[in-house]
Amino acid sequence: MLRAGTLPPLALRGDMAITLTSLADLSSHGFDDIIDVRAPAEFAEDHLPGAVSLPVLDDEERARVGTIYKQVSPFMARKLGAALVARNAAAHLQGPLAEKSGGWRPLVYCWRGGQRSGSFAIILSQVGWRVETLVGGYKTWRGLVVREVYDTPVRAPVVVLDGNTGSAKTEVLNLLPGFGVQVIDLEGLARHRGSLFGSVGAQPSQKAFEGALAMALAGIDPNRPVVVEAESSKIGNCGLPSELWKAMVAAPRVTIAAPRAARAEYLARAYADLTVDSDRLAVTVGSLQRMHPREVIDAWQAQAGAGDFASLADSLMEQHYDPRYGKHRERMAVPLAEIAAERLLPEDLFGIAERVAGAVKRLGS
Repeated sequence: MLRAGTLPPLALRGDMAITLTSLADLSSHGFDDIIDVRAPAEFAEDHLPGAVSLPVLDDEERARVGTIYKQVSPFMARKLGAALVARNAAAHLQGPLAEKSGGWRPLVYCWRGGQRSGSFAIILSQVGWRVETLVGGYKTWRGLVVREVYDTPVRAPVVVLDGNTGSAKTEVLNLLPGFGVQVIDLEGLARHRGSLFGSVGAQPSQKAFEGALAMALAGIDPNRPVVVEAESSKIGNCGLPSELWKAMVAAPRVTIAAPRAARAEYLARAYADLTVDSDRLAVTVGSLQRMHPREVIDAWQAQAGAGDFASLADSLMEQHYDPRYGKHRERMAVPLAEIAAERLLPEDLFGIAERVAGAVKRLGS
């Protein structure tokens, strides 16, 4: 059964195609470039790590070819598809590929390793480049990702870095590799700081998030603990896959315990990108009105309007975040190490990370 906009498979010489059996196989082949020839919308949703988009059919062309294949005839669809691929390939050869040397070795893939990647690969091979295609295309890659994040338990012992809102967990997490601790920065992969106030721009699609996470999970050393930050089951719009979530729920925790005043100062500094945008801040605060009385929302809006961001952060933690964290922790029954931190100034975080690293190594041993 053909998907809309795809063409039937093209027979290629066996030496022009590679088969991936694991996520690590991709880097082992040492391609100069990875080229995704699918339509822009397909590429935008997800693609192989490091791939560049050189579509041989754009979104409209792909839909048109698919419609003709279904409603007119496969022959007419193939004829139109060939013309469009040839035209677009010529544009790529005269544009982004114009300066590639004779020894260039690309990997080309489409949705399932069929007509689109095969046609482009033949054209590139006729130039003299050592081009290869991916057996099964993106569909093969996606299958490996799903196997890693949904079907494979996390290989290494997981330790969760915990602490109330404003405890500088993300900054501390990213200092831990300097102390020999492996980490996965889930918020970095999701491009979100994990709270209502945590948006930092467009997030990846769920598939793209899972792809990046799969690569991170596949690369960890199973003989050492891996630290992740305490999160809910969703980071913004990105959901945590079940195997990782199960491991996090059962994992021992290292908690950064800092006074609320220190956390408020930290938040006012760390969220400067939000507080500088008064309209965005007002909308975000207003979105809490379904959970708090009108007078509480008005008080928060007044603090935001006056630029008293430390007081706003302090009040949000007192009335909104800390009570929710407390209720969540009451349900946890896992080993716990607490790292006391009276201050969270930039010069303090290195020392906090050093103590967290020591606790992680003890819990993970």
